[in-house]
Formats: sequence, C-alpha cells, structure tokens
Amino acid sequence: MARATNRRIADSTVRRLSLYLRYLEEVGGRGLATISSETLAKLGGTTSAQVRKDLSFFGSFGKRGLGYPVPELVSRLREILGLGREWQVVIVGAGKIGSALAQYSGFRHRGFRVVAVYDNNPAKIGTQWDGHSVRDIAQLVSDVTSLRADIAVLAVPGAAAQETAEVIVRAGIHGILNFAPIQLRLPEDVIVRAVNMAAELEVLSYALAHRAER
Repeated sequence: MARATNRRIADSTVRRLSLYLRYLEEVGGRGLATISSETLAKLGGTTSAQVRKDLSFFGSFGKRGLGYPVPELVSRLREILGLGREWQVVIVGAGKIGSALAQYSGFRHRGFRVVAVYDNNPAKIGTQWDGHSVRDIAQLVSDVTSLRADIAVLAVPGAAAQETAEVIVRAGIHGILNFAPIQLRLPEDVIVRAVNMAAELEVLSYALAHRAER
C-alpha cells in the first residue's frame, strides 16, 4: 500500500526513479514477473539499499525474499512520475535543437505530445516541421488556451531566452525545459529544468580524466 508524502524529494531521487522505470519496462517486456532490489540496483548503477530508500518515500513495495512485482512497480512509478496522463508540449525555437526535439518519437511514448512549434524568424514561420507549421511566437499567448499547453521547451539563443521565457509565462505555461545557456529569472511558481549540455560534457570530461582513480 502506497502512502502519501509531504517531503521534498531530491531531484537525484526522481532521476533514479525514471531510470528504474525504464529498466523495469525493458525486463517486463521480456516477460520477467519479479525483480530484486539487487538486480534493479545493478541496472541503475546504484546499491540495493538506495533502491529500497528511493521507493520507501512512496510506500511499501514487494516482499522480502520475493522481490518486486514488475507490472505493479511499473504502474506505480508511472503514477509517481506523473505519466498517467498526456502532457501537451510546445517547442519555442525552430533551430537545430528544436528540430531534433520536435522529431523525437520518444516524447509521445512517455506521454509528452508536441502540439506546436514557435519562432520569431519570418524565414522559419510557416515552414513545416514533422507535421507542425511553425507559428509566430507572437501568437503564443492567444494560442495556449486552445492548445491547452502544459510545458514549453525553450530552445532559443541565450540573448533571447529571458524575454522569450517571460512570454511563455504570460501565456500561462508554468513548466519550462530550458536549453538556453542562461539562468532564467521567473516567478517562484514556474518550474524550470535546465539542460546544460556544456556542464554535462564537463562532468563526463572529469570522469574520463579521473577514471583511473575510481
């Protein structure tokens, strides 16, 4: 039986839950009915104690000695991660990153549906992107009600990011995935997740440089 929690769950925990879900879906697709915390830990690159701790925030799962029932745990993790519904996504920025994201089929599989693409470049407005006609960013505020957008992917140059993010917030969207290389200054009720590719490469560089010490 799962229990509710009012505790703030760390981002690192949420990321691990996402990893667990992917591995569980993979092994479940191969017909595996149960899985131990030890096996799930190996797949997720962590420890069995960490797996049990991560899941304990949300209730009691599985039975000692028997492991976790895979279908049930998949269902609960999808519920915990908010994947029990479809999220409407707009992409703001019709450049190379935006183009790649618009064509990424994995979004729909995970419950994220791209409903529109926006840009402010007249040369791009009206062009076709994977079934979407690129719209003028000036339309965003008036479009959001009909699109019922929940999330905006911000893929514009850094110099334009703050102003564009403010337009997104005025449109009533409170979830932003930010690919621009700046820290946005937005109201506290707006949830921003930053994707800093340079920082990720630096983490990878550090790991490679120090791999002999591990």
